[in-house]
Amino acid sequence: MLACKCHTMRVLVIHGPNLNLLGNREPDIYGTQTLSDVNDLIAACAADLGIDVRCEQYNGEGQIVDVLHAARQQYDAIVINPAAYAHYSIAIADAIAAIGIPVVEVHLSNVAAREEFRRASVTARACRGSIGGFGAAGYSLALRALKELLER
Repeated sequence: MLACKCHTMRVLVIHGPNLNLLGNREPDIYGTQTLSDVNDLIAACAADLGIDVRCEQYNGEGQIVDVLHAARQQYDAIVINPAAYAHYSIAIADAIAAIGIPVVEVHLSNVAAREEFRRASVTARACRGSIGGFGAAGYSLALRALKELLER
């Protein structure tokens, strides 16, 4: 379902494992904003863009796969921060590839500048694009990119 002038674009934001600990977990890497703070920024950006957004957080790989499958019937696009699953979850990558709606991967940190094992993302290969290193602003960049993509 493509966005058009006849309906409001709907985007699901999926936060992966350990993102519920934002603000406390390694603030030197992930910052001091809580997940609630990040979701508030996402909601404000979405409102500015005229996008209906829903934010959800899951720690389980299977939960993320199930949500991706269900999303194809309800959303025009997805923003996902698969967190550590980005580096090894073929199941999530396959689900992204299978659902047929655009997905943008977001990482708070610049994973390319971190440990070697974080530099490759198997899930990004299935996504329309990937944004990392801009903290919570990455989610706003992803929403803007998806809006532009779907309005073309």
